[in-house]
Amino acid sequence: MSISKKSFSLLLILAALIIFFNVSAQAAPKPKESIDPKLLAAAQAGDPMAQLNAALAYFNGTNAPLDKAEALEWFHKAAEHGVSTAQYYLAIIYDTGDGCPQDKVKALEWYQKAAEQGYALAQFNIAVKYDAGVDTHQDKALAIKWYQKAAEQGYALAQYNLAVIYDSGDGYPQDKAKAMEWYQKAAEQGYALAQYNLAIFYENGEGGRQDKKKAFYWYQKAAEQGYAMAQYNLAVMYDTGELVSQDKETAFQWYKKAAEQGHVLAQYNLAVCYDQSEGTTENKQLAFQWYQKAADQGLAEAQYNLANCYETGEGVAVDKAKAFEWYKKAAAQGLNQAASKLKGTTGNR
Repeated sequence: MSISKKSFSLLLILAALIIFFNVSAQAAPKPKESIDPKLLAAAQAGDPMAQLNAALAYFNGTNAPLDKAEALEWFHKAAEHGVSTAQYYLAIIYDTGDGCPQDKVKALEWYQKAAEQGYALAQFNIAVKYDAGVDTHQDKALAIKWYQKAAEQGYALAQYNLAVIYDSGDGYPQDKAKAMEWYQKAAEQGYALAQYNLAIFYENGEGGRQDKKKAFYWYQKAAEQGYAMAQYNLAVMYDTGELVSQDKETAFQWYKKAAEQGHVLAQYNLAVCYDQSEGTTENKQLAFQWYQKAADQGLAEAQYNLANCYETGEGVAVDKAKAFEWYKKAAAQGLNQAASKLKGTTGNR
C-alpha cells in the first residue's frame, strides 16, 4: 500500500538575495565605422554628459564601434566629473572585468562614490558587499544603511534584502514589524520572493497581523509569476480546502507547475494525484515517473512508493531487486513502513 500525500505547506524564509547587476549590452547593432562627430567633439570639450554617452556608445557598440577600452576612458572622464551613472558603470566594469582587468578595490571605490550621490543600484551593490563580506569586511550596520537608502528610492531588491535582515535577525536586531513593512513594499512592486514571504507572514501572523485571505492573495501573486514554492503552497491550500474552497483539479494544476520546476514535495504529491486519481485521471505510469523524480531527490515517502511500484508492478514492470533497494533507501531515512517491508522482502531477493 502506498503512502498518501504530504499535505503541509512548505514555509521557508529565504536568505538574503545576493545579486550584482551587470551592464547588459544591447543586441548587436549594425557595424559603424565612427562615432557621431558632434558627440565626440562635445565629449572632448569636457561635457560630462557627452562623455557618458560616448562611453555608452563605445561600450555597447551602439552608433559607434564596439571598443571597451575607449568606453572605459570616457566612463572615467565622466565619473571624475561626478556623473553618478558613469561612476556606477565604472564600478561594474572593475567588478566584473568586462573591458579591463578586474579590480575589486576600484569597484568598491566607484560604487561608494555613486552611492553617495544617491544612485540606487550602487547603493544596493555596496550594501550586498557589506552584507555578505564580499570584497570588503562584513558590516551589517552599513549593509542596512545602504539597503535602506536604495529601498527608500523604491528599489524592490533592496526592500526585499532589508526585509530579510530584519526578519532573520542575522547580525542585526530582529524586527518582524519592519520586515513585514519592507516585504509589503517589495511585494507591491511585483517581486515574487517578497510576495511569497509576505504570504507566510500573513498566514502565520508574523509581524503582528494574521490574515488568511491576504496570505492566499500573495501566494497566488507569487505563484502566477512562476515561483515554485508559492505554487506548491497554493496547491496544498486547494487540496486541503485551507483558506479556499477545496478544488482537487486546481490543486493538481498547481502541483504540476511546481513539480515541473523540480519542487520535490510537489513532485511527490503530483505522483499521488496520478496514483489515486485526485484531480486528474488515474495514470500509474505517470505516477511512477513522478515518484522516481521525487525519490531521486531523496524524499523518503517517494522512495517508499517507488519501491511499492516495483514490488506490485504498478506503472512499471515488477522488479523485486529494485523494490528492495528503494525500500532500503527509505528505511535508511527512518521511514518505519519501509523498515517493515524490508523484513518481509529480505528473504525473497
